[in-house]
Amino acid sequence: MVNRMVVNNLARRPVRTALSILAVLIEVILIISVVGLVRGLLTEAAQRQQGVGADIVVQPTGGSSLMIFSSAPMPVAIADQRLARVPDVAAVTPVFAQTFGGLTVANGIDMSSFNAVTGGFHLLQGRTINGDLEVMVDDIYARDNHLRVGQKLELWSNQFTVVGVVEHGKLARLFVPIRTMQDLLGAQGKCSIFYVKLADPQRLDRVLAEFKRLLPGYNIRSMIEFTSLLTSGNIPGVKPFERIMIGISVVIGFLVIFLAMYTTVLERTREIGILKSLGASKGYIVNVILRETVLVALVGIGLGIGASLLLRWAVLRSFPTLSVLISPGWLLRASLIAVGGALLGACYPALRAARQDPIEALAYE
Repeated sequence: MVNRMVVNNLARRPVRTALSILAVLIEVILIISVVGLVRGLLTEAAQRQQGVGADIVVQPTGGSSLMIFSSAPMPVAIADQRLARVPDVAAVTPVFAQTFGGLTVANGIDMSSFNAVTGGFHLLQGRTINGDLEVMVDDIYARDNHLRVGQKLELWSNQFTVVGVVEHGKLARLFVPIRTMQDLLGAQGKCSIFYVKLADPQRLDRVLAEFKRLLPGYNIRSMIEFTSLLTSGNIPGVKPFERIMIGISVVIGFLVIFLAMYTTVLERTREIGILKSLGASKGYIVNVILRETVLVALVGIGLGIGASLLLRWAVLRSFPTLSVLISPGWLLRASLIAVGGALLGACYPALRAARQDPIEALAYE
Protein backbone atom coordinates (compact mmCIF):
# COMPACT_ATOMS: atom_id res chain seq x y z
CA MET A 1 0.00 0.00 0.00
CA VAL A 2 2.70 2.47 1.07
CA ASN A 3 4.95 1.56 -1.86
CA ARG A 4 2.09 2.02 -4.33
CA MET A 5 1.35 5.45 -2.85
CA VAL A 6 5.05 6.38 -3.10
CA VAL A 7 5.20 5.43 -6.78
CA ASN A 8 1.96 7.24 -7.56
CA ASN A 9 3.17 10.39 -5.77
CA LEU A 10 6.35 10.44 -7.86
CA ALA A 11 4.45 9.71 -11.08
CA ARG A 12 2.07 12.63 -10.46
CA ARG A 13 5.00 15.06 -10.60
CA PRO A 14 7.10 13.74 -13.51
CA VAL A 15 9.14 16.90 -14.13
CA ARG A 16 10.17 17.31 -10.50
CA THR A 17 10.88 13.62 -10.19
CA ALA A 18 12.99 13.69 -13.36
CA LEU A 19 14.98 16.67 -12.08
CA SER A 20 15.62 14.92 -8.77
CA ILE A 21 16.77 11.79 -10.56
CA LEU A 22 18.97 13.92 -12.82
CA ALA A 23 20.61 15.54 -9.77
CA VAL A 24 21.49 12.14 -8.30
CA LEU A 25 22.67 10.95 -11.72
CA ILE A 26 25.02 13.95 -12.05
CA GLU A 27 26.25 13.39 -8.51
CA VAL A 28 27.13 9.78 -9.24
CA ILE A 29 28.78 10.62 -12.59
CA LEU A 30 30.94 13.31 -10.99
CA ILE A 31 32.15 11.04 -8.21
CA ILE A 32 32.82 7.98 -10.37
CA SER A 33 34.36 9.86 -13.31
CA VAL A 34 36.65 12.16 -11.33
CA VAL A 35 37.91 9.43 -9.03
CA GLY A 36 38.13 6.99 -11.95
CA LEU A 37 40.21 9.37 -14.06
CA VAL A 38 42.63 10.22 -11.25
CA ARG A 39 43.10 6.63 -10.15
CA GLY A 40 43.27 5.40 -13.73
CA LEU A 41 46.10 7.77 -14.60
CA LEU A 42 48.02 6.87 -11.44
CA THR A 43 47.51 3.12 -11.90
CA GLU A 44 48.66 3.33 -15.51
CA ALA A 45 51.70 5.36 -14.45
CA ALA A 46 52.60 2.68 -11.89
CA GLN A 47 52.21 -0.08 -14.49
CA ARG A 48 54.46 1.76 -16.96
CA GLN A 49 57.09 2.21 -14.24
CA GLN A 50 56.97 -1.50 -13.47
CA GLY A 51 57.31 -2.21 -17.18
CA VAL A 52 60.87 -0.91 -17.06
CA GLY A 53 61.95 -4.01 -15.17
CA ALA A 54 64.35 -2.12 -12.88
CA ASP A 55 64.92 -3.03 -9.25
CA ILE A 56 65.94 0.36 -7.83
CA VAL A 57 64.96 3.96 -8.59
CA VAL A 58 67.22 6.90 -7.74
CA GLN A 59 65.79 10.44 -7.63
CA PRO A 60 67.16 13.77 -6.45
CA THR A 61 66.22 15.32 -3.13
CA GLY A 62 62.61 16.40 -3.30
CA GLY A 63 61.95 14.39 -6.48
CA SER A 64 58.30 13.51 -6.91
CA SER A 65 57.09 9.95 -7.35
CA LEU A 66 55.56 11.32 -10.55
CA MET A 67 58.50 12.24 -12.78
CA ILE A 68 56.44 14.90 -14.56
CA PHE A 69 56.99 17.09 -11.53
CA SER A 70 60.77 16.67 -11.66
CA SER A 71 63.28 18.68 -13.64
CA ALA A 72 66.73 17.35 -14.44
CA PRO A 73 68.97 18.22 -11.49
CA MET A 74 71.16 15.07 -11.33
CA PRO A 75 74.46 14.67 -13.19
CA VAL A 76 74.35 11.72 -15.59
CA ALA A 77 77.95 10.97 -14.55
CA ILE A 78 76.65 9.56 -11.25
CA ALA A 79 75.62 6.42 -13.12
CA ASP A 80 79.15 5.40 -14.14
CA GLN A 81 81.13 7.05 -11.36
CA ARG A 82 79.13 5.73 -8.41
CA LEU A 83 76.08 3.55 -9.06
CA ALA A 84 77.55 1.16 -11.63
CA ARG A 85 80.59 0.48 -9.43
CA VAL A 86 78.53 -1.00 -6.60
CA PRO A 87 78.75 -4.83 -6.57
CA ASP A 88 75.66 -6.68 -7.84
CA VAL A 89 74.61 -3.76 -10.09
CA ALA A 90 74.08 -5.15 -13.59
CA ALA A 91 73.11 -1.94 -15.41
CA VAL A 92 72.15 1.69 -14.78
CA THR A 93 70.28 3.97 -17.16
CA PRO A 94 69.59 7.72 -16.82
CA VAL A 95 66.25 9.11 -17.98
CA PHE A 96 65.32 12.73 -18.63
CA ALA A 97 61.53 13.18 -18.20
CA GLN A 98 59.80 16.21 -19.65
CA THR A 99 56.17 17.09 -20.30
CA PHE A 100 54.73 18.76 -23.37
CA GLY A 101 51.23 19.52 -24.59
CA GLY A 102 49.63 19.02 -21.18
CA LEU A 103 50.25 15.73 -19.36
CA THR A 104 52.04 13.91 -22.19
CA VAL A 105 55.51 12.85 -21.06
CA ALA A 106 58.56 12.37 -23.29
CA ASN A 107 61.64 10.54 -22.08
CA GLY A 108 65.19 11.27 -23.09
CA ILE A 109 67.05 7.95 -22.99
CA ASP A 110 70.38 6.40 -23.81
CA MET A 111 69.44 3.40 -25.95
CA SER A 112 72.30 1.09 -24.97
CA SER A 113 71.95 1.47 -21.20
CA PHE A 114 68.13 1.60 -21.42
CA ASN A 115 68.11 -1.71 -23.29
CA ALA A 116 70.47 -3.22 -20.70
CA VAL A 117 68.06 -2.37 -17.88
CA THR A 118 64.72 -3.00 -19.59
CA GLY A 119 65.53 -5.69 -22.13
CA GLY A 120 64.73 -3.33 -24.98
CA PHE A 121 61.57 -2.23 -26.75
CA HIS A 122 59.16 -4.36 -28.70
CA LEU A 123 59.25 -2.64 -32.07
CA LEU A 124 56.02 -2.70 -34.05
CA GLN A 125 57.22 -0.50 -36.91
CA GLY A 126 60.49 1.10 -37.99
CA ARG A 127 63.63 1.15 -35.84
CA THR A 128 65.03 2.60 -32.62
CA ILE A 129 66.36 6.15 -32.30
CA ASN A 130 69.98 6.91 -33.11
CA GLY A 131 69.93 10.45 -34.57
CA ASP A 132 69.56 13.85 -32.93
CA LEU A 133 66.04 14.79 -34.04
CA GLU A 134 64.46 11.35 -34.02
CA VAL A 135 61.61 10.12 -31.87
CA MET A 136 59.94 6.80 -31.09
CA VAL A 137 56.29 6.75 -30.06
CA ASP A 138 54.25 4.00 -28.47
CA ASP A 139 51.37 2.38 -30.33
CA ILE A 140 48.65 4.17 -28.29
CA TYR A 141 50.09 7.62 -28.97
CA ALA A 142 50.65 6.76 -32.63
CA ARG A 143 47.04 5.61 -33.04
CA ASP A 144 45.61 8.59 -31.16
CA ASN A 145 47.62 11.10 -33.23
CA HIS A 146 47.54 9.18 -36.53
CA LEU A 147 51.33 8.97 -36.69
CA ARG A 148 53.35 6.69 -38.93
CA VAL A 149 57.04 6.08 -39.39
CA GLY A 150 58.59 8.88 -41.45
CA GLN A 151 56.17 11.60 -40.34
CA LYS A 152 57.21 14.75 -38.50
CA LEU A 153 56.31 15.60 -34.91
CA GLU A 154 56.96 19.00 -33.34
CA LEU A 155 58.59 18.88 -29.91
CA TRP A 156 60.00 21.93 -28.12
CA SER A 157 59.80 24.02 -31.32
CA ASN A 158 61.78 21.46 -33.34
CA GLN A 159 60.65 19.01 -36.01
CA PHE A 160 61.41 15.42 -34.99
CA THR A 161 61.13 12.47 -37.38
CA VAL A 162 59.15 9.46 -36.17
CA VAL A 163 61.49 6.53 -36.76
CA GLY A 164 59.72 3.81 -34.79
CA VAL A 165 56.49 2.70 -33.13
CA VAL A 166 56.89 0.56 -30.01
CA GLU A 167 54.52 -1.40 -27.81
CA HIS A 168 53.22 0.64 -24.90
CA GLY A 169 53.99 -0.17 -21.29
CA LYS A 170 57.46 1.27 -20.63
CA LEU A 171 57.58 4.70 -19.04
CA ALA A 172 56.47 7.46 -21.43
CA ARG A 173 54.62 7.76 -24.73
CA LEU A 174 57.59 9.26 -26.59
CA PHE A 175 61.32 8.60 -26.54
CA VAL A 176 64.12 10.80 -27.87
CA PRO A 177 67.92 10.69 -27.42
CA ILE A 178 68.82 12.01 -23.98
CA ARG A 179 71.56 14.25 -25.37
CA THR A 180 69.09 15.89 -27.76
CA MET A 181 66.70 16.67 -24.91
CA GLN A 182 69.53 17.97 -22.74
CA ASP A 183 70.72 20.32 -25.47
CA LEU A 184 67.24 21.60 -26.35
CA LEU A 185 66.28 22.26 -22.74
CA GLY A 186 69.62 23.61 -21.56
CA ALA A 187 70.37 20.76 -19.14
CA GLN A 188 73.60 19.33 -20.55
CA GLY A 189 74.79 16.30 -18.67
CA LYS A 190 71.71 16.15 -16.43
CA CYS A 191 68.82 13.71 -15.95
CA SER A 192 65.65 13.31 -13.88
CA ILE A 193 65.96 9.75 -12.60
CA PHE A 194 68.14 6.63 -12.65
CA TYR A 195 66.83 3.09 -13.10
CA VAL A 196 69.05 0.34 -11.74
CA LYS A 197 68.99 -3.37 -12.64
CA LEU A 198 70.60 -5.82 -10.22
CA ALA A 199 72.46 -8.97 -11.14
CA ASP A 200 70.90 -10.64 -8.10
CA PRO A 201 67.61 -9.14 -6.84
CA GLN A 202 68.15 -10.98 -3.55
CA ARG A 203 70.87 -8.41 -2.76
CA LEU A 204 68.41 -5.53 -3.00
CA ASP A 205 68.63 -4.41 0.63
CA ARG A 206 72.43 -4.42 0.62
CA VAL A 207 72.61 -2.41 -2.62
CA LEU A 208 70.02 0.08 -1.35
CA ALA A 209 72.07 0.63 1.81
CA GLU A 210 75.23 1.19 -0.24
CA PHE A 211 73.47 3.64 -2.60
CA LYS A 212 72.18 5.65 0.37
CA ARG A 213 75.71 5.79 1.79
CA LEU A 214 77.15 6.98 -1.53
CA LEU A 215 74.34 9.49 -2.25
CA PRO A 216 73.12 10.94 1.07
CA GLY A 217 70.02 13.05 0.69
CA TYR A 218 68.88 11.41 -2.55
CA ASN A 219 65.55 9.58 -2.77
CA ILE A 220 66.53 5.96 -3.29
CA ARG A 221 63.78 3.34 -3.32
CA SER A 222 63.06 -0.14 -4.55
CA MET A 223 60.75 -0.25 -7.56
CA ILE A 224 58.04 -1.83 -5.40
CA GLU A 225 58.20 1.03 -2.90
CA PHE A 226 58.37 3.62 -5.68
CA THR A 227 55.24 2.40 -7.48
CA SER A 228 53.38 2.05 -4.17
CA LEU A 229 53.70 5.85 -3.83
CA LEU A 230 51.67 6.39 -6.99
CA THR A 231 48.39 6.89 -5.18
CA SER A 232 46.14 9.93 -4.84
CA GLY A 233 47.15 10.32 -1.20
CA ASN A 234 50.84 10.72 -2.06
CA ILE A 235 50.57 13.17 -4.97
CA PRO A 236 50.32 16.82 -3.85
CA GLY A 237 46.90 18.33 -4.46
CA VAL A 238 45.22 15.20 -5.83
CA LYS A 239 43.45 14.09 -2.66
CA PRO A 240 42.06 17.59 -1.91
CA PHE A 241 40.88 17.79 -5.54
CA GLU A 242 39.01 14.48 -5.15
CA ARG A 243 37.40 15.67 -1.91
CA ILE A 244 36.35 19.00 -3.41
CA MET A 245 34.73 17.33 -6.42
CA ILE A 246 32.94 14.80 -4.23
CA GLY A 247 31.79 17.64 -1.96
CA ILE A 248 30.43 19.61 -4.93
CA SER A 249 28.55 16.58 -6.21
CA VAL A 250 27.02 15.92 -2.77
CA VAL A 251 25.92 19.57 -2.47
CA ILE A 252 24.24 19.38 -5.90
CA GLY A 253 22.31 16.25 -4.93
CA PHE A 254 21.44 17.60 -1.49
CA LEU A 255 20.08 20.93 -2.71
CA VAL A 256 17.96 19.50 -5.52
CA ILE A 257 16.50 16.76 -3.32
CA PHE A 258 15.88 19.26 -0.52
CA LEU A 259 14.04 21.69 -2.81
CA ALA A 260 12.07 18.93 -4.53
CA MET A 261 10.93 17.33 -1.27
CA TYR A 262 10.26 20.66 0.41
CA THR A 263 7.96 21.84 -2.37
CA THR A 264 6.37 18.41 -2.48
CA VAL A 265 5.51 18.68 1.22
CA LEU A 266 4.02 22.15 0.69
CA GLU A 267 1.88 20.94 -2.21
CA ARG A 268 0.69 17.91 -0.27
CA THR A 269 -0.15 19.73 2.96
CA ARG A 270 -3.86 18.90 2.68
CA GLU A 271 -3.10 15.30 1.73
CA ILE A 272 -0.81 14.95 4.78
CA GLY A 273 -3.59 16.40 6.95
CA ILE A 274 -6.00 13.77 5.67
CA LEU A 275 -3.52 11.00 6.43
CA LYS A 276 -2.93 12.30 9.95
CA SER A 277 -6.68 12.71 10.58
CA LEU A 278 -7.09 9.05 9.62
CA GLY A 279 -4.56 8.08 12.26
CA ALA A 280 -1.25 8.18 10.41
CA SER A 281 1.61 8.66 12.86
CA LYS A 282 4.56 11.03 12.49
CA GLY A 283 6.76 8.03 11.74
CA TYR A 284 4.42 6.96 8.93
CA ILE A 285 4.61 10.42 7.29
CA VAL A 286 8.41 10.52 7.58
CA ASN A 287 8.57 6.99 6.20
CA VAL A 288 6.56 7.96 3.10
CA ILE A 289 8.76 10.98 2.32
CA LEU A 290 12.00 9.07 2.87
CA ARG A 291 10.80 6.15 0.75
CA GLU A 292 10.15 8.52 -2.12
CA THR A 293 13.65 9.92 -1.67
CA VAL A 294 15.29 6.51 -1.60
CA LEU A 295 13.41 5.43 -4.73
CA VAL A 296 14.52 8.59 -6.56
CA ALA A 297 18.10 8.03 -5.36
CA LEU A 298 18.16 4.37 -6.46
CA VAL A 299 16.89 5.21 -9.94
CA GLY A 300 19.41 8.05 -10.20
CA ILE A 301 22.23 5.79 -9.00
CA GLY A 302 21.38 3.11 -11.54
CA LEU A 303 21.25 5.60 -14.38
CA GLY A 304 24.39 7.34 -13.08
CA ILE A 305 26.41 4.14 -13.03
CA GLY A 306 25.27 3.29 -16.53
CA ALA A 307 26.08 6.81 -17.75
CA SER A 308 29.51 6.65 -16.08
CA LEU A 309 30.37 3.41 -17.86
CA LEU A 310 29.17 4.90 -21.14
CA LEU A 311 31.23 8.04 -20.52
CA ARG A 312 34.30 5.92 -19.76
CA TRP A 313 33.86 4.09 -23.06
CA ALA A 314 33.50 7.40 -24.93
CA VAL A 315 36.58 8.91 -23.24
CA LEU A 316 38.77 5.89 -23.98
CA ARG A 317 37.55 5.82 -27.55
CA SER A 318 38.18 9.54 -28.10
CA PHE A 319 41.34 9.86 -25.98
CA PRO A 320 43.22 6.53 -25.97
CA THR A 321 46.14 8.00 -24.01
CA LEU A 322 43.89 8.58 -21.00
CA SER A 323 42.96 5.89 -18.51
CA VAL A 324 39.76 5.72 -16.43
CA LEU A 325 39.60 3.10 -13.68
CA ILE A 326 36.10 2.34 -12.38
CA SER A 327 36.32 -0.12 -9.51
CA PRO A 328 33.43 -1.94 -7.78
CA GLY A 329 34.53 -0.38 -4.50
CA TRP A 330 34.04 3.16 -5.79
CA LEU A 331 30.74 2.24 -7.43
CA LEU A 332 29.53 1.21 -3.98
CA ARG A 333 30.98 4.32 -2.33
CA ALA A 334 29.41 6.62 -4.89
CA SER A 335 26.05 4.88 -4.37
CA LEU A 336 26.23 5.23 -0.59
CA ILE A 337 27.28 8.88 -0.85
CA ALA A 338 24.37 9.59 -3.22
CA VAL A 339 21.84 7.88 -0.96
CA GLY A 340 23.25 9.63 2.10
CA GLY A 341 23.12 13.04 0.43
CA ALA A 342 19.56 12.45 -0.77
CA LEU A 343 18.32 11.34 2.65
CA LEU A 344 20.04 14.30 4.27
CA GLY A 345 18.26 16.63 1.85
CA ALA A 346 14.90 15.00 2.61
CA CYS A 347 15.22 15.02 6.40
CA TYR A 348 13.92 18.54 7.07
CA PRO A 349 10.99 18.32 4.62
CA ALA A 350 10.02 14.96 6.13
CA LEU A 351 10.17 16.26 9.70
CA ARG A 352 8.24 19.38 8.71
CA ALA A 353 5.53 17.22 7.19
CA ALA A 354 5.39 15.05 10.31
CA ARG A 355 4.97 18.07 12.61
CA GLN A 356 2.02 19.53 10.70
CA ASP A 357 -1.18 19.99 12.68
CA PRO A 358 -3.91 17.94 10.99
CA ILE A 359 -6.59 20.63 11.50
CA GLU A 360 -4.45 23.37 9.97
CA ALA A 361 -3.41 21.01 7.18
CA LEU A 362 -7.02 20.19 6.31
CA ALA A 363 -7.83 23.91 6.12
CA TYR A 364 -4.81 24.57 3.87
CA GLU A 365 -5.65 25.81 0.38
